[in-house]
Amino acid sequence: MTEPGTRVPIPRNGVDYRGKVVLAPMVRSGELPSRLLALRYGADLVWGPETVDRSLIGCTRTPNHHLSTIDFTRQSANGVSQAQIDSLPPEQRKESLIFRIHPTRESSRLIFQLGTASPSTAVAAAKLVAGDVAGIDVNSGCPKPFSMKGGRGAALLQDPDRLCAILIALVEEVGKVREIGISVKIRLLETEEKTRALVERLVRTGITGLTVHCRTTPMRPRERAIRDQLKMVVGVCRDAGVACVMNGDVEDRKQALELMEEFGADGAMIATAAEKNPSCFRTMEEGGLVRWKEVADEYMRTALEVHNKWANTKFLLSQLIPGKQSVYRPVSQSKSYEEIVNILGLENLTGQAREVDDALQIRPKETKAERKRYANELPKLTIDAKRTKSNDICMKTVQEQESVQLSAPSNISVPLEPPGTALIA
Repeated sequence: MTEPGTRVPIPRNGVDYRGKVVLAPMVRSGELPSRLLALRYGADLVWGPETVDRSLIGCTRTPNHHLSTIDFTRQSANGVSQAQIDSLPPEQRKESLIFRIHPTRESSRLIFQLGTASPSTAVAAAKLVAGDVAGIDVNSGCPKPFSMKGGRGAALLQDPDRLCAILIALVEEVGKVREIGISVKIRLLETEEKTRALVERLVRTGITGLTVHCRTTPMRPRERAIRDQLKMVVGVCRDAGVACVMNGDVEDRKQALELMEEFGADGAMIATAAEKNPSCFRTMEEGGLVRWKEVADEYMRTALEVHNKWANTKFLLSQLIPGKQSVYRPVSQSKSYEEIVNILGLENLTGQAREVDDALQIRPKETKAERKRYANELPKLTIDAKRTKSNDICMKTVQEQESVQLSAPSNISVPLEPPGTALIA
């Protein structure tokens, strides 16, 4: 553990990462029901999945009183221009949910992870969510192409000037203003010297925490984590008063605490093990791991409570349910919430599941071809909407002219445009 000494102050609305075992940021396994379940089983903090700054900019923050959540949404493009979307009638516009937060159950323990390659867009996006989270974490550790695209993710490790500029901008323009912590997640570089040089720069930006994933960028999850550089990274962070969280092959709380003691890390982050069974955060005194069926049932209840996206729920269940279980295949082939609760023997949730299916417009028989056809028809709907609007205006003009004709003296002739001509779009 970090020895007492000079520490970077933790902002009033922020949270100290020291002494914490936390849920790692995972693209599909960090959505709201997964975070709430991890907290229920004892996670001290939870990271949300990486959200790209540009996808957040332009979102509308809306309190969802029905679900007791805060929703960040934007109009769905579906491959068409914003101008086409704006021309559609309100009932034909679709809202895409970008991020959902449960303020009473997680906000004080939620770290929002941001994917960015620009100080300006990072600040613009962070300002939107800063009032609803305990911290903003910059992703500079993900090696996947979708994350590294445009210089984000692990690509930032090769551009320390840009990474430091992003962190400084967030600290000055968001962290200090909203009084929350700014942190960063990195991977190891090729040599200890390179990693040390990078970390020494990062801890001078004003961040309150740094997470190190004990793998290099080319390494994949199936390769064992390497901890040869961990004590060095911990030492650099300690000297700067910055909390250091370790990540990589941490299986449960017991092992997390042992590794924190061995390497001197302030905290530990659990990823894959939490995806398979979030009860890994429980202490041995609390009973340790919970059976998969109990976890899966609790996950379903939580997913229904917050109207989780169907595809995400189905994916998470495929991780929680062991492949050899008899319900695994039926669950993987299910088409709706109503179907899946019956497969799991949760008939008492059937009514709620049906309501969520209706709310999310889940149509079991809808195929990929049907969804593609809707996307192809959207431009036509836009044209039809424009034509309808134009025709309505023309009809109003004709009606006004007819009204003038009827009210005019009999000895005055008021010419009318031929109706057929006026209705031409």
